[in-house]
Amino acid sequence: MTSTEHALPEGAPLIAPSDIEHPLYASVVDACRTVFDPEIPVNIFDLGLIYTIKIGADGVVAITMTLTAPGCPVAGEMPQWLQDAVEAVEGVQRCEIEMTFDPAWGMDMMSDEARLELGFM
Repeated sequence: MTSTEHALPEGAPLIAPSDIEHPLYASVVDACRTVFDPEIPVNIFDLGLIYTIKIGADGVVAITMTLTAPGCPVAGEMPQWLQDAVEAVEGVQRCEIEMTFDPAWGMDMMSDEARLELGFM
């Protein structure tokens, strides 16, 4: 391990859990589902591009997301689309997007609905 790598404690998840019990969680997920990768006819939430949704008591939403590939043509635009969609949710004060490629996205991260839509089921 190099000095720039961060060791996770054994058994720690690669993707931090979301605040699924927060009252705004469902509305934030609904907003995420309005954003689509223009090359794939499935929303980014069901594609599995949203890794973590953290919602603070102050109404600040922090989302960790990825892309299907680092060279995605809309890599510079998609985070803004997501931020705009989530900030439109009543009760959200601000949305901060963090992009990561660790772990890398894989087709196994798609929801069953996405797999069905894309013909993988």
